[in-house]
Amino acid sequence: MTLLLEELAGWTGAALLLVAYGMVSFKKLRPDSLCTQSLNAAGSGLLIVNTAYHRAFPSAFVLIAVAAQIRAISWAKKV
Repeated sequence: MTLLLEELAGWTGAALLLVAYGMVSFKKLRPDSLCTQSLNAAGSGLLIVNTAYHRAFPSAFVLIAVAAQIRAISWAKKV
């Protein structure tokens, strides 16, 4: 059951990142919008769960760095 949840988290995270990328590419969302940042943060978080479960630590590190950048950008926008 745990493997199924981790796989579902990974695929959902990938889908969220692709939706965000597509919406920005087709100019349906602004890259700096809260919706885009939320999709990216949620997608990255779910992929972190999946990659950590599979012990794919280099990928998990990259995703954690992306999530940290998203958080830093959102904090900077509030100031």
